[in-house]
Amino acid sequence: MAKAATVKIKLKSTADTGYFYVTKKNSRTMTEKMVKRKYDPVAKKHVEFKEAKIK
Repeated sequence: MAKAATVKIKLKSTADTGYFYVTKKNSRTMTEKMVKRKYDPVAKKHVEFKEAKIK
């Protein structure tokens, strides 16, 4: 059976608030770790979110 192209990932806040987003990414086209600048409601500002594995 073929491996799925999209995988679920967790985008964890770099502000150390514990807040995270769950999203999908295409692992074949985006081989590096994803980094997005998104809103953290706990810190009440936009911060970088880095990719982490979902346990």
